[in-house]
Amino acid sequence: MIVVRRTAALVVVAVATLFPAAPALAHGAPIQPISRTAACATGGQQADAAACQAARAANGRPFGTFDNLRLPNVNGRDQEFVPDGSLCSGDLPEFQGLDLARTDWPTTKLDAGSTLTIRYRGTIPHQGTFRVYLTKQGYDPKQPLGWADLGSKPILTVQDPPLRAGAYRMSAKLPKDRTGRHVLYTVWQTSSTPDTYYSCSDLQLKAPPAAPASTGPAKAAAAPKPKASRSAEPGVVASPQEAAGPAAAGGPRESEETWLRPAAAQSDDTQDRVALGHQIIIAALIVIAGVLSAVGFQRFRASRRP
Repeated sequence: MIVVRRTAALVVVAVATLFPAAPALAHGAPIQPISRTAACATGGQQADAAACQAARAANGRPFGTFDNLRLPNVNGRDQEFVPDGSLCSGDLPEFQGLDLARTDWPTTKLDAGSTLTIRYRGTIPHQGTFRVYLTKQGYDPKQPLGWADLGSKPILTVQDPPLRAGAYRMSAKLPKDRTGRHVLYTVWQTSSTPDTYYSCSDLQLKAPPAAPASTGPAKAAAAPKPKASRSAEPGVVASPQEAAGPAAAGGPRESEETWLRPAAAQSDDTQDRVALGHQIIIAALIVIAGVLSAVGFQRFRASRRP
């Protein structure tokens, strides 16, 4: 048994050295337009904003990481799991400060009727469907956000968009009849995991600019058509390299924000170490089982000797 204990101790030391505590899984949040999680939660960009400070105080506990606002096993029954007034937090205690009804959340300014570009930061890629809603005209940001404030249909639905340069990229046409403060509500229902993610992005929409008056019958020169992207998915935005064409193919890859890298986000190296750790543990268990079997067999043979 002394041999077994020493072997087990050596295995534990080796595993502790090569396989540190695995980080909590984390997966994604919108960074354009900036979401409340990406702005205020742990690892967020604008944690010093007044609304973020108020949210942190109201939270009553440390925020969860910006990319980990998720609920398991919802399966499309969002309104059963997320009650009115808790849409931005997903009814999770570690994010409850994000539900404050305020008019000073970090905001993205856009024109009504314009094309909205969405970048959803993916720290761990998953397959799934994005559903994006926009609050109805007349929404009051001084009141808690409820399901009735959202349109009955999403303004955008995209399934399995590709992950490019660390983000899922999508686009949608904003309605022309929305002005003032609004909330873009994004639901990501993954199909490769049981989780659904929720997020609120605050918008300030102004009326679209008036069309210039015609000065005569002369036709304006037609703008050149943009080159077709390799991506034919509706609602998916091509990367700048794809839009620029083959000439940009050899150029540097598009840079991505580095401010959203909390400890909970797994890098490729971390995932490799996790996989290596699993292999080490399995090998260690096999070694221990072999040693125990050998010791047991020796004891059995000794007990059978006359």
